[in-house]
Amino acid sequence: MKIIDYKKFILPLLFGLIFWLTTPIRPAGVSVQAWHMLAIFIGTIIGCITLPIAISGVTLIGFTLTICLGLAPLADKIVNGKVIEKGAINAFANSSAWLIVMAFMISRGIVKTGLGQRIALYFVKWFGHKSLGLGYAIGAIDLIIPCNSFKWCKSRWCSISINSIFSQYFWIKT
Repeated sequence: MKIIDYKKFILPLLFGLIFWLTTPIRPAGVSVQAWHMLAIFIGTIIGCITLPIAISGVTLIGFTLTICLGLAPLADKIVNGKVIEKGAINAFANSSAWLIVMAFMISRGIVKTGLGQRIALYFVKWFGHKSLGLGYAIGAIDLIIPCNSFKWCKSRWCSISINSIFSQYFWIKT
C-alpha cells in the first residue's frame, strides 16, 4: 500500500484556490459557476500530475467537490417530463467511458501477471530473427483484430513487454 504524501496536495490546492478566488476578474462571458468548475478542473489535473494519491482518488475528490459545492446536480433535473439539466452521475452511464476503464484494467492485469512478457517472448522467438519481422507480426495482428480499443490495450502491454525484454536481456550493463 502506498503512503499518502500530503506535501503533494499543496500545489493542486494552491492552483485551485487561486483560480477560485480570481472569480471577480474572470472573462466577461464566463459565469461564476463555470469559473469555479475550471478551478476544480485545474486543481484535479495538477493533482493527477503531482499524484499525492492514486489518480482515481484525485478524480473522485474533484468529482465530490463538484457535487458538494453545488456546481453540478447529482441527479438529472426533470421538469414536465423533460430533462433540463443532466446530473453528474449520468456520465457513468456512458459506455465509452466504461470501455476505456476496462481496457486499462485488462492491460494492467496482463502486465501484472506477466502474460504480456510471455507473449512478447514468443513474438521475439517466432518473428524476432530480424527487427522487421517483429514489425510485420505486430502489423498482422492489427489487421486481424478490428477493435480499436483492444488494439490500444494490446499494443500497450506488448510494447511494454518487448521493451522490458530487450532492456533486460540485450542491454549492455557496465
